[in-house]
Amino acid sequence: MTNIEHATGAQALQNTDVEEFELVILGGGTGSTIAAWTFAGQGQRVAVIERKYIGGSCPNIACLPSKNIIHSAKVASYFRRSEEFGIMKRDFTVDMSGVRARKRNMVSALNGMYLDNYKKTGAELMLGSGRLIGPRTLEVTLDDGGNRRLRGKNVIVSTGTRALLAEIPGLAEAQPLTHIEALELDRIPGHLIVLGSGYIASEFSQAMRRFGSKVTIVARSERLLHREDEDVSGTLQDLFVDEGIDLVMNAEIKRISGKSGESVRVVIEKDGGARTIEGTHLLVALGRVPNTTGIGLEQAGIEVTDTGYIKVNERLQTTAPGVWAIGEVAGSPQFTHVSVDDFRVVHDSLTGGTRTTTGRQVPFCLFTDPEFARVGLSEKEAQARGIAYRLFKIPMEADLRARTLSETRGFLKALVELDNDRMLGFAAFGVGAGEILASVQIAMSAALPYTALRDAILTHPTLVEGLIPLFSSVPLARNAAEAARASA
Repeated sequence: MTNIEHATGAQALQNTDVEEFELVILGGGTGSTIAAWTFAGQGQRVAVIERKYIGGSCPNIACLPSKNIIHSAKVASYFRRSEEFGIMKRDFTVDMSGVRARKRNMVSALNGMYLDNYKKTGAELMLGSGRLIGPRTLEVTLDDGGNRRLRGKNVIVSTGTRALLAEIPGLAEAQPLTHIEALELDRIPGHLIVLGSGYIASEFSQAMRRFGSKVTIVARSERLLHREDEDVSGTLQDLFVDEGIDLVMNAEIKRISGKSGESVRVVIEKDGGARTIEGTHLLVALGRVPNTTGIGLEQAGIEVTDTGYIKVNERLQTTAPGVWAIGEVAGSPQFTHVSVDDFRVVHDSLTGGTRTTTGRQVPFCLFTDPEFARVGLSEKEAQARGIAYRLFKIPMEADLRARTLSETRGFLKALVELDNDRMLGFAAFGVGAGEILASVQIAMSAALPYTALRDAILTHPTLVEGLIPLFSSVPLARNAAEAARASA
């Protein structure tokens, strides 16, 4: 047998070892899971490779379980406020093991629902570690033993992100909590130190404070949610101070010692002086990094950005033919609902559609109590772009439903284009903010003028009815162009 014949035979043997699929998905996040069910439901052979979490992080360790625990914390807050509602206050205790059990029960039910959908659609879920070993080809090390090689006509990478452990002396050695471990606490931290000032830091800080922890937030930024408008940050900070959360802003973390769960010390520098903060637990919420290392991207010709995210175009195509990336690993905004829309973009690309990520409207909500939600431009963004606007703003107490709930903290505000009635952005800081937001977003998506909401007959008394007094209020002059026009 010649060398050429031997090589050809070996190649043929290798090819027989590779299973052919129409779609192979690496990472079982929400968007990729829906992709699997959709394409498999259409008769395609689909495989999903997931290391641990059925359905990805959202139903297991992120969005849904965190909101589950946040709601338990809200119930605890109602106990503390009971006399405000005419109910005699009684002593109560928070059993964190019970809080955790409620969360686990929900997650278990969601896992069952996801597995049922896999069975109904025919998509194959493989629990194990996968990596690319060539163009559109992956090797899977299965949790229950053995290996499989898969090749897809198309491949989707959806491996997500993980918590950033910044290079702070002693941080790794302190074994801090991330949001994953925080969701599994079975006892209330005596003193929780939270590093960060964004979404995860804010939501967990308030929840743990309401369960009974002493909480200290340490952040380098001047304000919580520092990318948002100052009225948003100010309202959130006032809320936290009222609830007894200590805020240490403009602080540089110098070093950390001890072990989270036992005793931990954080040395900071602030205003030129050093200070040590001592606590029992440490939660790190300093940002996210993409899961792109060790999965063989280079073997498949898939390039990454300078910050490690997969390079994609507006149709979420990678630099490798037939390979797509969706969700956070592709640099998309870090929200589950965006990963679902990423799936729609890829689905269109594979079925002859024209959908892209360009110019899409991305709403978001911070699930503190009360919530903060926004869609479209903030004032900071409009001003940075030189866009003239009219600002409509009312306090939440102008929403009569909020008064019936004794939840009047916060405000509603909207930006309307100066020369016409087009809505540029909307923000709500108040009870039910995320639900109110949806009505405005739909109107914006339909290119309706703000007057359509102002003049609508909305059910009384509901929270969304607050949009009528909002858009009926006198707009405030917020820029030189408008002020000059008003005085002319």
